[in-house]
Amino acid sequence: MLHPNPPRLVTVVIAGALILVGLSATVFPLDFVNAALDVVQGYLGTDIEVTTELAWLFLFAGDALLVAGSLLPGI
Repeated sequence: MLHPNPPRLVTVVIAGALILVGLSATVFPLDFVNAALDVVQGYLGTDIEVTTELAWLFLFAGDALLVAGSLLPGI
């Protein structure tokens, strides 16, 4: 039987970042998220455009990561 545990802080931070990017691209644009995304892409040297489909995937992945982090130990 699964016993829910609080997810680790790194899991919460990653899931929160995914959810913020997803919300920024779908529901309402957040300027600080777009600026942070530009800084990260400039640092990594990538030019990935966040489309609506990718934003919905980020929203799903953030929620799934929180659920997995609370149900599976060590995540």
